[in-house]
Amino acid sequence: MDPAALARCESAEGLAPLLAALWWDARGDWTRAHELAQSVDTPDGAWVHAYLHRKEGDLPNADYWYRRAGRRRPAATLAEEWAEIAAAL
Repeated sequence: MDPAALARCESAEGLAPLLAALWWDARGDWTRAHELAQSVDTPDGAWVHAYLHRKEGDLPNADYWYRRAGRRRPAATLAEEWAEIAAAL
């Protein structure tokens, strides 16, 4: 999904769980975003989960989830990674 389009959505209704997680994250509800991300047991779910723990500042946990996603923690800003994930999903 185009990151700008996701950011313009007025609600998470009808979004796939991982996009809804990003939507909730963008609105400051880390807990709700995390609940959605951890409910999706796929590499993409692990990626969103990793991003959320990185945002939280729990880098060891984030690195675990990046490994589960087959990725490394990026040097990109959180905003850049959010946009990359949204575009990939």
